[in-house]
Amino acid sequence: MVVSARQAAYDFRDAVALVTGGASGIGEACVRALAAAHAHVVVGDLTLEAAEQLAGELDGRSGRVVPVQVDVTDQARVEALGAYVQATFGRLDLAVNSAGIGVTNQPVVDHDPEMWRNVLAVNLDGTFLSLRMELDLIRRTAGRGSIVNMASVLAHRGWAGSAAYVASKHAVIGLTRAAALENAEQGVRVNSVSPGFIETPLLVERHDAEARAAMGALHPLQRLGSPDEVAETVLWLLSDSATFVTGADFAVEGGFLSR
Repeated sequence: MVVSARQAAYDFRDAVALVTGGASGIGEACVRALAAAHAHVVVGDLTLEAAEQLAGELDGRSGRVVPVQVDVTDQARVEALGAYVQATFGRLDLAVNSAGIGVTNQPVVDHDPEMWRNVLAVNLDGTFLSLRMELDLIRRTAGRGSIVNMASVLAHRGWAGSAAYVASKHAVIGLTRAAALENAEQGVRVNSVSPGFIETPLLVERHDAEARAAMGALHPLQRLGSPDEVAETVLWLLSDSATFVTGADFAVEGGFLSR
């Protein structure tokens, strides 16, 4: 992933940002973009080795980009992450909640309840626990800030075989709107982004070229999106260019929802 000139034009100097799910895919693109914009970035990820590798690549030894292992479904670990951010940087200004797991392929009548709970635990409970911690930390240490939750085009549509994923992403938008209303007067903006089908390493691993081409054809722009294109919108929402934007969802989906 290459940081664009538009991303590099943002200046988050002295701001502290946290990205969950930050070691791969869209989360990684957000970490790279924030680092290029001079933010201090905490890379939170379930896989510590991947977070360490990314932080090392971007930062060397300056301590501006730091890796942290976190399981967003575990309240104690999420709260420990918040304590680490405060102890390390003294504040939190910005957050991106990108930790999530993908689409299942089980119709409702055959859906494994354990799989259902696992998807909801990561995509919804994990977003809730992270958001809860971030709101408290931003309000106590920075006084104002911006948070972006990662939804999906499937937060706006049904998709056969993916009830758990669809339900979780619909709920993320509802959670985002409620949190935005509750924190507007405190100066904390909360928005969400709904990517279309994005060419992440996980998607490439799971689908061959023919399948990816078919996914791309679902979008009027006739291609898959890139993580960097999603990060462009996330950066704008985090920035002072979006100071009158809260409780909104932004679709980055090549026209998918217009059909």
